[in-house]
Amino acid sequence: MHVVIFEGSKWPTFAPLALSRPVFMLASGAGTLLDKHIRHLAPTKLTLWVRPAMAAFCRRYVLPGLTVPTTVNEPLGDEPALLVSGRTLHLSNFEVPAAPASAVDTGDLLRCAYVKSPGLSPEDAMKRSDAWRRVLDLPRMPSPPGQMAQYLWDLVRWNTTSLIDDGGRMAATKPEHPPGAYHMVDEDRVWLAGGVKPEPGCVLDASKGPVMVAAGAVLGANCVIQGPCAIGAHSTVMPVALVRPGTTIGPGCKVGGEISNSIIQGNSNKSHEGFLGDSYLGEWVNLGAGTTTSNLKNTYGEVSMRIGAREIASGHNFLGSIVGDHAKTAIGTRLMTGSYVGFCSMLAGSAHAPRFVPSLSFWTDRGMEPYRPEKAIEVMQRVFSRRQRKWLSEDAELLRYVAETAPSIEKS
Repeated sequence: MHVVIFEGSKWPTFAPLALSRPVFMLASGAGTLLDKHIRHLAPTKLTLWVRPAMAAFCRRYVLPGLTVPTTVNEPLGDEPALLVSGRTLHLSNFEVPAAPASAVDTGDLLRCAYVKSPGLSPEDAMKRSDAWRRVLDLPRMPSPPGQMAQYLWDLVRWNTTSLIDDGGRMAATKPEHPPGAYHMVDEDRVWLAGGVKPEPGCVLDASKGPVMVAAGAVLGANCVIQGPCAIGAHSTVMPVALVRPGTTIGPGCKVGGEISNSIIQGNSNKSHEGFLGDSYLGEWVNLGAGTTTSNLKNTYGEVSMRIGAREIASGHNFLGSIVGDHAKTAIGTRLMTGSYVGFCSMLAGSAHAPRFVPSLSFWTDRGMEPYRPEKAIEVMQRVFSRRQRKWLSEDAELLRYVAETAPSIEKS
C-alpha cells in the first residue's frame, strides 16, 4: 500500500516545535508520530508531503532512518494511495477501505482518505485547493483508530497511552536484566537495551506501565524511574533524579530533578534540580539549575496558553510549558502555568518569566529584546561542537526559515 503522510495547512498549531520539523517528527511515546504511522499502516511505499522548507530536513534526517522506500513531495501517480494526516497518533492497525473514501475531523480537517487522484500534490494539501476539497467530498469512511492532535498539549496528555502502546510492541521480547545493586518492580515490563546497567540504588518501577531504556543510556545511582516511561539512546538520568509516569526522554539528553508526564524531544539538558511537569521541550534546550515549571493553577481551573494575541483554552487542568528548540533558561527561572517559550529564545530575568516569549527573543530584567540570528548561530555552533555535531548548511537555512516564519505565526 502506498501511504502519503501530509502536514497540511494547520501545522502552525504545533508551534514552536513545528517551526523546525515536520509535524510527524514530533515525539510521542518511545518514538515519533511517524514511527507509529509506519508500524500501524505498514506501507510498502511511503511519500512525505511537507512544507518546501522541510524537504531538505526530511532528506537528511528522516529518510536515512527508514526501511520503507520513501520520497518527499512527489505528487500522486496512477496508483491508489492512502492519505493520512501527520498529526494523527495511531494506536492500532487500520483496515483500508475497498473504494475511495475519506474521514474528516472537526474543523473540516482531513484525517485520512483512500484516493485515486493522479496529480494531487502537497501544494493542494497546503493550500486546500479545489482538488483537495474534492477529496473531502468523497464518501465517508469510519475514522481510523487513534487520535488526531490539535495542539502540542494533546500529545503531552496522550503520552501515557502512547508509551503503553510502545510497551505492547516490545512484549513479544523477553526482557533481560544485567546483575547489579538496583531494584525492579514488575520486572517483566522493564526493557533495558544491551549494555545498559543501572547504577546502585536505581529503582525501575513498571507497576503502572512499561519502562523502556534504549542503548547507551546511563541510569544514575538512586534515581527512580516510574513507568510508563521511555529513556532514549545515550541519555543520562542523573543520580537521585525522579522520572515519573508519562515521560519521554529523547536521545542524547541529560536529565535530573523531577520530571512528570512530559516529553523532551532530544539532545536537551535539564541536568539539575527543579520540576518539569506536563510540558513539551524541543531539541537542544538547556534549562538552567533550579528552573521550575508550574503545571497547575492556584484556582485548579482550566489552563490556557497565550500565543501572540490569542489566548487558547487547553481543555486541561494540568499544563506546564511548551519550549521550542534551542531555548535556554538561566538559573532559578520560573515558568508559569501554560507558558510558551519560542524557538531559540533566552530567558535570564529575575522575576517570573512571561507566559509568552516569542521565538528569537532575549528576556531579561530590561524586558524583551530581539535575539539576533547571527548571535544565535554563534551559540548554536558552540552547542553542536560540544556534542561533536557539525554545523551544516541546512541548519543555517532552517534558522533563516524560522526567523522569517515565526513572527506571522506568533503574532496572529
